[in-house]
Amino acid sequence: MATHPLLFDLGSSPTTRDVASLIRNGGLSALPDARRRGDAATYQEVRCRSALNRCKGMPFMKWTLNPYRGCTHGCHYCFARKYQHQLELNAGDDFASVIFVKTNFVEVLRRELDRPSWDRENIGLGTATDPYQPIEGTYQISRGVLQVLAQAATPVGIVTKGPLIVRDKDVLQELSSRTECRVHISIPTVDEDAWDRLEPGVAHPAQRLRAVRQLVDAGIDCGVLMAPMVPGFSTHPAKIERTVKAIADSGARSLGAMVMHLEGGTRDHFMSVISREYPHMSARYQQLYASKYVAKDYDRKVQEVVSLMRERYGLSPRRKKAPAGSATRPRS
Repeated sequence: MATHPLLFDLGSSPTTRDVASLIRNGGLSALPDARRRGDAATYQEVRCRSALNRCKGMPFMKWTLNPYRGCTHGCHYCFARKYQHQLELNAGDDFASVIFVKTNFVEVLRRELDRPSWDRENIGLGTATDPYQPIEGTYQISRGVLQVLAQAATPVGIVTKGPLIVRDKDVLQELSSRTECRVHISIPTVDEDAWDRLEPGVAHPAQRLRAVRQLVDAGIDCGVLMAPMVPGFSTHPAKIERTVKAIADSGARSLGAMVMHLEGGTRDHFMSVISREYPHMSARYQQLYASKYVAKDYDRKVQEVVSLMRERYGLSPRRKKAPAGSATRPRS
């Protein structure tokens, strides 16, 4: 097989743009130095040109950080599946089986935060892929990210399904002492059947609840996101109540909730799973998701149950603004 021209003088690893071109022209077999690991996923190291991504229309953050692309958690509902086409991959199996690791991510981020123009705006970590998926145990890029954010006194909100985040309690404590740091662990439901069917590579809900308790006990602002709640799998009132009670028992500082929405590659993948494995639900899903958002009446009813249970078990909704007196501290 002839060498692809983009392999010429790429250095230690290609950029994400190079990778997209390689896949487009030669498929996954064209990836240089990709390694298949024990979890059956293929990992390709890449170099990134920038770490910070400007985001629009997000009330909680101005920038996002995603040190990995793709996720072995493999959640069928994951909104990040829609981004796979940017790397010439499909939103189905490729999302969970081909993972890109941005090996120079921490170095690039440090340079960006050291710029005089950096204004310490809010950052979201883990918005397009989970920063604490299992491979983080090998590369420790997310830990390095937190260390850089602490040094730059930059506020951050973290979303993850990975109990591995408990490993970084020490850095989270340092970060919290210098600026605003919030952790949100995603636990859509404690129902084991829904977990097994929808989150094939994610730790058991009980493990995630233990992680919440450990972080809260360490003084870290940790809440839970029941997101996304999936119609027919986790939205029954009894399931919602069991989940909210378990979250309250974990000591979570807050509880946010959202019913699943579907668009792009995520919609294509999820609807194919429904039609293949749960054909009796297909017609109902087509009704509920005439657009990317679930029908308003359905959403309202689910949120009413969540609100009732939140009040019953003494949980606060997800805070939208920093509390008074939590302004970013100056860099030392």
